[in-house]
Amino acid sequence: MSKLSAYKLLLLLPISMVGHLAYTQKTKVYGQVTDKVTGEALPFVNITFKETKSGTTTDAEGNYRLETYYASDTLMASFVGYKRVEVKIQRDKEQKIDFQLESTTRDLPDVVILATDENPAHTIFKKVIKNKPANNREKLDAYQYEVYNKIEFDVNNMSEEFMDRKLFQKFDFIFDNIDSASEEKPFLPVFITESVSDFYYRQKPKNSKEFIKGTRVSGINNESIAQFTGDMYQQINIYDNHVSVFGKNFISPVSDNGITFYKYYLVDSMFVDDYWCYQIDFIPKRKGDLCFDGTMWINDTTYALKRIEGNISGDANINFVKDLFFRQEFRQVVNEVWMPVKDELVIDFNLAEKKMGFYGRKTTSFKKFVINEPKDDVFFGGMKTIVVNDGASERSDDFWEQNRHEDLSRAQQGIYDMIDTLGDLPIIRTYIDVIQTLVTGYKIIGKVELGPYFSTYSFNPIEGNRFQFGLRTSNDFSKKIELSGYGAYGLLDKQFKYGLGTRFFITKQPRRLVQVYYKNDVEQIGISQNAFRSENVLSSFFRRNPNNKLTFTEEIRASYFREWFQGLSTQVLFRNISYAPLGVIPFVKTFPDNGYLFNYKQVVSSEISFHIRYAAKEEFLSGEFERISLGTKKPVLEAQLTYGLKGLFGAQYEFTKLVLSLKHKVPLGYLGTTWYSLEAGKIWGTLPFPLLEIHAGNETYGYNINAFNMMNIVEFVSDEYVSFNIRHHFMGLFFNRVPLLRKLKWREVFSVKGVYGRLDEKHLSVMDLPSFTSTLAAKPYFEMAAGIENIFKIFRVDVLWRMSYLSNEYQGINVSPIGVRGRLQIDF
Repeated sequence: MSKLSAYKLLLLLPISMVGHLAYTQKTKVYGQVTDKVTGEALPFVNITFKETKSGTTTDAEGNYRLETYYASDTLMASFVGYKRVEVKIQRDKEQKIDFQLESTTRDLPDVVILATDENPAHTIFKKVIKNKPANNREKLDAYQYEVYNKIEFDVNNMSEEFMDRKLFQKFDFIFDNIDSASEEKPFLPVFITESVSDFYYRQKPKNSKEFIKGTRVSGINNESIAQFTGDMYQQINIYDNHVSVFGKNFISPVSDNGITFYKYYLVDSMFVDDYWCYQIDFIPKRKGDLCFDGTMWINDTTYALKRIEGNISGDANINFVKDLFFRQEFRQVVNEVWMPVKDELVIDFNLAEKKMGFYGRKTTSFKKFVINEPKDDVFFGGMKTIVVNDGASERSDDFWEQNRHEDLSRAQQGIYDMIDTLGDLPIIRTYIDVIQTLVTGYKIIGKVELGPYFSTYSFNPIEGNRFQFGLRTSNDFSKKIELSGYGAYGLLDKQFKYGLGTRFFITKQPRRLVQVYYKNDVEQIGISQNAFRSENVLSSFFRRNPNNKLTFTEEIRASYFREWFQGLSTQVLFRNISYAPLGVIPFVKTFPDNGYLFNYKQVVSSEISFHIRYAAKEEFLSGEFERISLGTKKPVLEAQLTYGLKGLFGAQYEFTKLVLSLKHKVPLGYLGTTWYSLEAGKIWGTLPFPLLEIHAGNETYGYNINAFNMMNIVEFVSDEYVSFNIRHHFMGLFFNRVPLLRKLKWREVFSVKGVYGRLDEKHLSVMDLPSFTSTLAAKPYFEMAAGIENIFKIFRVDVLWRMSYLSNEYQGINVSPIGVRGRLQIDF
């Protein structure tokens, strides 16, 4: 990830617990109660919803009106001396229900209390589940509140040897801020951010908006970071059935199926802030399940959560998180409307036992509630759902003293005073530089960055040993324009290759970016965009076939990117590219009449493309040039239309190409997560095979998520095709049931991929296909894989089966039906 500081990367860690629920409406009933014989109005009759505590009494004229979120489907009328009457009603609607009561002279029956085998905690829990829709704040027509967020990172588990190093001797005051009282391990606060914002929600049509009034980030002034200090990225909805923790689907203690995964114990009942509550403890039923253990306090009238706190289970299958503690508090701000008032999260990260780690903390508080006063469409209009007000990052100390919901501790206040000094410490700079280099592949040296380091050396049969040197400008040079370039030299072909480029912003809000690039280099065609390039050292060593399907490519491209609003972006791209054959790839045309063989020196194409991408509610963490997608729960739709401009800059062909794709991540709770993608494409025109759709193969032993890993490079080409890619991560669903495997924390993964395409014979009139290349006209290509993730926390290994075209050959050898691939994969 280019040019994101370590602090920005760390902000991702505690911002990964989000959720949403269905909503319910108020049930409104009204009417009159009369004597069935005389017709006389009956005052003071009890009107209640069955099996709830929601009710009222009739007035002097026998009239009543009852509104509640906690309705059941049965309304009861009861009065001393009369038979009780029950009437079925429709929930979430307004209706008139009149009662006619019949008097009785029978004695009231004795009350008999029968013993039951049901766990009393389960009885209460079932009522919590029944009332979840009523207690979800999204039931409301509208709400708004002021929210204060504070995020902090603290270095912990520091040894005395570390603190006694000579480089700290001039900065002894730093360790005066160490807090050793509130946690098991002493910690040193090193980073803090605060924000105050106004949050607005409307149900119909559903919309939300947040205005960040003030944001304060130690040492960083970046609007993207400011957005992540607001409420939208910090919400934890414990009422959801599954709570996402670092991409893992933890089962909520108040999941609809909670009894399947948790043991519940009724411990006590007590007043909590003037609300009589049941105290229930919960623990996981089975080791290894992604569950919490803790305590919740449940209001005895509405069965709403008053307070809940817990930790992740010590056996949970999650990496690098030694502990996670959360606490949420709720308050009934108006009758039958429960809202969060406090939300706390503490995460203990540790990459290795007994090594220095850090705490991530989030504290959120809510005030100034306004209920059911919806804003109009104009208020919710505009491209942004999160607005950082002008001057939000420049608020004075007086502003924070007046608007901060809680005072900073002495250690927290000291962070602002010492952050610049910490940033200058060699050891801190070293840690930041290491993270930067590992993530981006570049080493920052003042106004330039050297890299990428993984392309410094590689080899292939054409170039032999290849050495490459690259650099680009850093943020110290400019945050609006970047210059880049590289040079490479092969000891075998004795040719110099190079590339030069620039990219610059027209504006960052909205995001409008221009890129221009020129390249003159050796390249392998027919690989996916996320594959290791031919100049990558890993692709050189870990290969199952020689890297000899190369072309000498000269390319110039220019693009303009624009983001129109959250989730919708477009890009216009112009490209002129020429391919010259190298290695075993021939560019020839055989004329059968006379056997004449024509050799193409190169294939030249000029193209203009229009690309549109829509990902509803997709969020990004942005650096100065690059940005990391935090994903979306919605499908991602993309379309690209390309037109070939014959005659422009030597282009030889006119064509049109259309590609449509859909990608979606589907969390399935306890069962894991499914990712799937669909793609379809068609080409109009008559073209040589390098300009057709060359389906992405993989000839390395590394597993490529987007490529066909059992397919050879340039094995199949099409001019129209459909493909799919499905993978499911079980997250240890089965291995967690086996004691030994549970300790290893291995996780299961399964995938299946396929493509079906056709190739019109007219293209063969332009250029022959290579001997190892064929079409997919006979049948689709399929492959499937079963693998194990999280081996030593960093490896994934898959066993793959090729299920079709098993008689194909490459260099006289049949393709293998079974293969093993590996992948470095660091995941929580």
